[in-house]
Amino acid sequence: MGEELPLFPLRSVLFPGGLLGLKVFEARYLDLVSTCLREQRAFGVVALRQGAEARSAAGEAVEFESVGTRAELLDVDSAQPGILQVRCRGTQRFKVDATRQQADGLWVAEVTPVPDDEDTLPTEEMIATARGLATAMAALKKQGTQPFLEPYRFESAGWVANRWCEILPISLVAKQKLMELPDALVRLGLVDEFLRGKGVVQ
Repeated sequence: MGEELPLFPLRSVLFPGGLLGLKVFEARYLDLVSTCLREQRAFGVVALRQGAEARSAAGEAVEFESVGTRAELLDVDSAQPGILQVRCRGTQRFKVDATRQQADGLWVAEVTPVPDDEDTLPTEEMIATARGLATAMAALKKQGTQPFLEPYRFESAGWVANRWCEILPISLVAKQKLMELPDALVRLGLVDEFLRGKGVVQ
């Protein structure tokens, strides 16, 4: 039997090493965050294919992707009553083997871990894409935005590819497919191709 993991289906894709901010107000997710804090447990983030993030009309179908990413809590702020501002870090990917929905509406999955990216250097042809990410980060910092968690790992093909995937204006479906790719160099190669096609990288 695989490990059971509570799920948080979202209209976004969480990548390993990624930063995720959540505004939590539904009872099932407030309970989930409290449990994860108390027991120092992770939860799973899966991208929605169909249905809403918040609970809506009874009987509305919810469908989510079969590969997600574990999220570990970094900090939780309860500035307003009944609302939590949560920051999480993506860690390891997982495959959903089976799901069930609890009486409170929370989805729980039986999951199998997906191996982490191998620690591979970007190829010489892709160094410009790694440099381009550093430039993009500097521009975002000037605008007062720091969307990435330290340490920065420009020597890692997977890390560079994942950070680009988070900020590129591509569809949720495309981000999901990129996140699922088992080869970090293939993922970075697709990002590199996209950036060159847009003239972002020469």
